[in-house]
Amino acid sequence: MFRVDFVATHASANPNGLALVDLESGRRWTYAQLHASVGAVGEWLLSEHDVRGVRVATLAKNCAEMVILHLAAARGGAIFVPLNWRLAAKEIEALVEDAQPALLLHDPDRVPPAGAGRNMPITELLQVADDGWDGCPPHVQREFEETSLILYTSGTSGKPKGVMLSESNLFWGALNFIYGYQLDRSSVALCDMPLFHTAGLNAITRATLQAGGSVLIARGFDAPKTLQRLTDPELGVTHYMCVPQMAMRLWNEPGFEPEKLQKLVAWAVGGAPSPRAQVQRFVEAGIRVSDGFGMSETCSNFGMPAHDLEVLMRKAGSCGLPFMALDAKIADDTGQELRHGETGELWVRGPCVSSGYWNQPEITAKAFQDGWFRTGDAALRDDDGFYYIVDRRKDMYISGGENVYPAEVEAVIAEISDVAECAVIGVPDETWGEVGRVYVVPAPGHTITVEQVLQHCASRLAGFKQPRSVVVTDVLPRTASGKVQKHLLKLRAAEEDATGE
Repeated sequence: MFRVDFVATHASANPNGLALVDLESGRRWTYAQLHASVGAVGEWLLSEHDVRGVRVATLAKNCAEMVILHLAAARGGAIFVPLNWRLAAKEIEALVEDAQPALLLHDPDRVPPAGAGRNMPITELLQVADDGWDGCPPHVQREFEETSLILYTSGTSGKPKGVMLSESNLFWGALNFIYGYQLDRSSVALCDMPLFHTAGLNAITRATLQAGGSVLIARGFDAPKTLQRLTDPELGVTHYMCVPQMAMRLWNEPGFEPEKLQKLVAWAVGGAPSPRAQVQRFVEAGIRVSDGFGMSETCSNFGMPAHDLEVLMRKAGSCGLPFMALDAKIADDTGQELRHGETGELWVRGPCVSSGYWNQPEITAKAFQDGWFRTGDAALRDDDGFYYIVDRRKDMYISGGENVYPAEVEAVIAEISDVAECAVIGVPDETWGEVGRVYVVPAPGHTITVEQVLQHCASRLAGFKQPRSVVVTDVLPRTASGKVQKHLLKLRAAEEDATGE
């Protein structure tokens, strides 16, 4: 049996180093204390619940207990399954039915879903952690190549899938993030991305702990609080990660002062491509915003070199270079690699890539082929080796025989300073087959007109790429990880067209 236990390693080498802080309660753990808490919970899982080889789930907002439970589950031989608490009750019940957890820990104010089996408030876990540990390792641990985590995908276009990740996948994914974003023992990372998502749990939290740094767990994203924490010299945050619309919210937040954020070693942005204009705003202000790319299925894969402001500016719009433990290619439908500058599907392989989907062998067989994972993203690579995510392939629409990638149109609209965010979809058209419709959210305190958007697009885009209709709206439907749910926008568009609104 082989397994990497980075908490135990740092507890020996740096026992008094700060490992974990729960910003809501103020409680702090050194590496020695975290090692003891994880050990105590791991023993409890084995002795009280016999979790060997079974699933242990959570339905809770971010808290230190989730981090401790995640690490303890692996020590106790269990598979950790953090569920998306933002879903509707029926959706959560479907995930529980699929995962079949033996134990579910939940927020005290949340009713456990039907079929959850044994359950308890997650707040009681700290008492278990504080009861003490004799220092003996659990007799059962997840082996390095065994599944130890199931993450359910965001479900931007339908039913979520349970991604199976091993300790080996997680180790290599964290190593990618560590080397890509210069994490080390001196790093302090703020995590307010949800811990049921790969960015929160794997990229920020696990990578920081694996590097021996300190991770600050926030209950969730709150623009004023997040900005205050990022600029608080006592917290000393060096690393942050968010999705593009969170970055834009912070930019528009009253009191946003770029000079206070120039100390950040890296501000990683992922989950969706950032508009080039948005990246350039941050970089021009001296903030090391680094676009990257990763997925639940692949952990951390690409990133821009955050140390080089000139490259960040020149290559704005790119998700960067492949990290160390990753092979990547741009392929056609047969898997043949395309030339630089040609758009195809992004395929990746490496030790950070999942083995497949829980209980879904047919979907697994389609997505994972000959060691490669087909991401479903349309992408290209330039002559310098930098990769660009053009769009999700399923979001592409065909107008008059020409392929249109909504992300390209969205990037142009994002140049308008009055726009906070936007989303483009294809809608049916009798003449062209499909044409674009854009949903636009004005920036706080600003207004935007249909004519402004159309005129700007006409000056920057070929005719077939220009949207034919614009809807100004207050909000875009998003998943918990921040991705726009375009299938819901298409339903809305169909209703608008049917009613003539």
